[in-house]
Amino acid sequence: MHSHDLDISINKISKIEGHADLDIKIRDGEVVDVDLRVMENMRFFNQAVKGADWNSVPQLTSRICGTCSIAHMTACIEAVEKTLNIKPTEQTMRMRKLTMHSLMIRDHALHLYFFSLPDLFGVDSALDLAESHKDLINDSLHIKAAGNNLSKLIAGRSVHAIYEQVGGFSAVPDMEKIPAMIEELKSIREMVLKLCDIYYECDWKLERKTDFVAIKTEDFSYLEGNIVSSSGAEVAEADFWDHLHDVVIPYSQAKGFKFEGHEYMVGSLPRLNLNKEAMHANTKKDAKKYLDVFPSINIYHNNLAQALETLHSVDHSIELLQNFEFKKEEPVKPETLTGEGVGVIEAPRGSLYYWLGIDEGKVRYTNLVIPTAQNLINLREDLRQMVHEKLNDGEEVIKKEAEKIIRAYDPCMSCASHFLRVNWDVK
Repeated sequence: MHSHDLDISINKISKIEGHADLDIKIRDGEVVDVDLRVMENMRFFNQAVKGADWNSVPQLTSRICGTCSIAHMTACIEAVEKTLNIKPTEQTMRMRKLTMHSLMIRDHALHLYFFSLPDLFGVDSALDLAESHKDLINDSLHIKAAGNNLSKLIAGRSVHAIYEQVGGFSAVPDMEKIPAMIEELKSIREMVLKLCDIYYECDWKLERKTDFVAIKTEDFSYLEGNIVSSSGAEVAEADFWDHLHDVVIPYSQAKGFKFEGHEYMVGSLPRLNLNKEAMHANTKKDAKKYLDVFPSINIYHNNLAQALETLHSVDHSIELLQNFEFKKEEPVKPETLTGEGVGVIEAPRGSLYYWLGIDEGKVRYTNLVIPTAQNLINLREDLRQMVHEKLNDGEEVIKKEAEKIIRAYDPCMSCASHFLRVNWDVK
């Protein structure tokens, strides 16, 4: 096969957010081009929020994504608070951590069970596992339900949460419901450990050295901490943009990014590579065998990393809910209504960056850096290596491997179990 010229076109892929195309050009047995074109609908959020009130912009930006609305809201809230010198209380930070854990539990479960697991079992859809692996479908629904219920208890809703706001929460959890929530979280632990074992036993492998970037936190809570990289960099959140370089991808409507001049990866795999020692003690005890895999340069271990983060989020949430009485608090007021600030959190798919400028209470400027955009160049290079390695294995193998690699990143623009149709033109 390597002696042929080959053009592979993957067109109009359905996504949660927009569409993407993949074109691969092979000449004389060499991979010449790998063009991953994100063809998302233009929504102009940077412009749409200009002039919005400081306390309303988080709800607006949460509409960027239904799946990750909590992440966008939380990152925007942090940016507003840094801009206006608002220091949230200990209770607010506890509730914010719980809100992020709820997102991780349900979002990772969605990806691992419904988008990735069918590849592992060689079927088109999770529905095809309903009879042969009924236990896994049952587990997936229970884990997702627990994440949703935790979101509802803490933030009011699982999508576009209504309680979380700048300076605090507008309501606190019903203390009478907390024991049942703790029991529900405990009930899914074994299910999550089973999921960890499934991805631990998975023998998929694509290794390529790259830079991994993530926030390093004291308790693996996805919120506050310096941004670190596997190449040794350590950057304060406020200085993140100074180390980023946006890259125009001429064939794509989504730009890419480089960190200190080279491609890099954000997401669960980088977080485990850089910060696994901060995971909950119960997670480290019961999942030691799985954690010993990291650090890893195998892109497919991003799936295992997501399963481990799910377990950590369960364990940390149980701790945060226990032995604490949530009391109604008034939101902390801003010290100023003019300034600039940066909020960086770890969304399910990686570091999410918000930079805001506010003048007299109105948004003047926004700059958003989305995890999937940060991963685009690294994903392209992984695809390039895979095609080079699989040139002699046939069209169907390359097609399946491309799907698996893209899904391993869990990108927002590629969240369908049925990924794409490949058109082959062998000359």
